[in-house]
Amino acid sequence: MASAFRGVLPFGVMCVGMFVALLDIQIVASSLADIGGGLSAAQDDISWVQTAYLIAEIIMIPLSGWLTRVFSTRWLFAASALGFTLASMLCGVAWNIDSMILFRGLQGLLGASMIPTVFTSSFHYFEGPRRVYAAAVVGSIASIAPTLGPVIGGWITDTLDWQWLFYINVIPGLFVTAGVVWLVDIDKPDLSLLRGADYPGIALMAIALGTLEYVLEEGARWNWFSDATIRDCAWISGIAGVLFVVRSLTYAQPVVDLRALGNRNFTVGCILSFVTGIGIFSTIYLTPLFLGYVRGFSAWQTGLAVFSTGVASLIGVPIYVALGRRIDLRWLMMFGLASFGLSMWSFSYITHDWGSGELLIPQVLRGLPQVFAVAPSVTLGLGSLPPARLKYASGLFNMMRNLGGAVGIAVCGAVLNDRTNLHFLNIASNLTPANGAMDNLMAGLAARLTTVLGSVPAAHLAALEQLRDLAYREAATMAYADAFRTIMLAFLLTTPLVLLLQKVDPPKAPATEGH
Repeated sequence: MASAFRGVLPFGVMCVGMFVALLDIQIVASSLADIGGGLSAAQDDISWVQTAYLIAEIIMIPLSGWLTRVFSTRWLFAASALGFTLASMLCGVAWNIDSMILFRGLQGLLGASMIPTVFTSSFHYFEGPRRVYAAAVVGSIASIAPTLGPVIGGWITDTLDWQWLFYINVIPGLFVTAGVVWLVDIDKPDLSLLRGADYPGIALMAIALGTLEYVLEEGARWNWFSDATIRDCAWISGIAGVLFVVRSLTYAQPVVDLRALGNRNFTVGCILSFVTGIGIFSTIYLTPLFLGYVRGFSAWQTGLAVFSTGVASLIGVPIYVALGRRIDLRWLMMFGLASFGLSMWSFSYITHDWGSGELLIPQVLRGLPQVFAVAPSVTLGLGSLPPARLKYASGLFNMMRNLGGAVGIAVCGAVLNDRTNLHFLNIASNLTPANGAMDNLMAGLAARLTTVLGSVPAAHLAALEQLRDLAYREAATMAYADAFRTIMLAFLLTTPLVLLLQKVDPPKAPATEGH
């Protein structure tokens, strides 16, 4: 019992660090307008408050396995937590949008290692059936933390100020730093690995992932490949990516173990992790956007409206744990992925007046099975690898989820842009004098506005503007429905891949690594 507790306590401290790092991806989602106003930033620039964090994080996560072997789990995690805390403080004191973007990039870069390190540490601290519990905890954090981001961020912004989105990281960050130094003792540092490191591979990976993330985040805004910068970055990303793959498969000690993709469970797990990332991050992106722009909700109102997802996710954890030791994890995972797809189908019936009540059932359908979609991939994907490969492969596995989120957000952004324009043109083409309902609406609007404005021409013009706004609102709502259907299609196509997974029997002893 004492040894079990010694494993739970350090693992719990590390989970706090992972939660905070994942929470900060989306904590600014419902507060971007407030941050932009506070920093006098243009609307085109403010999105980089999220983009900078994601680019830095997605570059660093695959390197975490190699860095763990160099510096040890204890010291890498502690340095990551402390660096994340200091960068958070810098974000809070940012004086303009350029400094904020720089500090957010540092925050993502320094905090990223906390995420995959928790995944691999769970295999060290827990053995046999107890790994189901550990996977449930890790999986629930990976799915709940980004979901709660807009909720917590909205409340902080409306109650205090946007700077506190970053200041709240100070106390948990210092707690995690001290706790990890005191409690975690998994492996020893091996600084000799710095001499034989694949530095060209690291550079190629950073260039490929950084430019790819830029293309995905900024492509929709600049009309994709019609923009020279987007086109150049896409070429750079593709060439660097191919060179990185060749380098990793031919170099004796690569920083990312691409050879692990030869393991069927790991490959399928990566694909499903990618799709789960699409679902989790895209819906977190779409729902606050809809509530803010279509419904006109404040940050706090948006947070309350999406809160049911987080509650449902928490409820799903004990249910998964209870079933995880009795039912094949592959069937639980198939249930989770299918339920996620079903929730996207229910979201597709969205109308312009949806709020907390109407979103409740779709968000419960999405939140409750989230852990069923994430946790089994940890056990079945990573758990199928030999311990010696686990750290290097964990970074790749976690990167796939974040990359899925970036791809999903980019695709949804493109769908919103293209389909809103298409639906608006279709609606506008029916708003002609032959449309009796439109004539009646215009007459009523013009009559009411004439009494306010005192001028018939001015009232008619104002009525036309209101009609245009109504048409655009409906077109935008229909585009959101299309985006949710796109996510549903991703789950529909990939859920059957679960059948390719092989059952994994956890070993009876904790996994350890030689150095």
